[in-house]
Amino acid sequence: MTVNTEKSREAWTLVARSDDVAEGGRQVIELGNDVQIGLFRFKGKLYAYENLCPHQSGPACQGRMVDGVRERIEEGGRSAGLAFDKDDPHIVCPWHGFEYRLTTGEHAGVPSIRLRGFGVREEGGDIHVAL
Repeated sequence: MTVNTEKSREAWTLVARSDDVAEGGRQVIELGNDVQIGLFRFKGKLYAYENLCPHQSGPACQGRMVDGVRERIEEGGRSAGLAFDKDDPHIVCPWHGFEYRLTTGEHAGVPSIRLRGFGVREEGGDIHVAL
């Protein structure tokens, strides 16, 4: 069972079967009323975000998935260059390239900008999202 209750609310909605979201995969689901969510599984945990980039409303959850980049710092504080970080996957909005951390929904450079997240619950082979 996976429970990500960071933004949990009272009303849980069945959105998918567990088999629909493979490890490292995603599903974009239409919920009606012009609301779509992107459902992702990373390291066994589920994440759900509204499929709407806060920049200019692009379908952020349908963008490429890339590893984040971090600066390697040597002892003494000297930069050893940049490296890809497989533990920090990013979602890249296909319209203008805004990058969001999969595990938090935060923009990679400006954390105050973020995707709208939803709580996720997985039980008995079903995935529910708190709307």
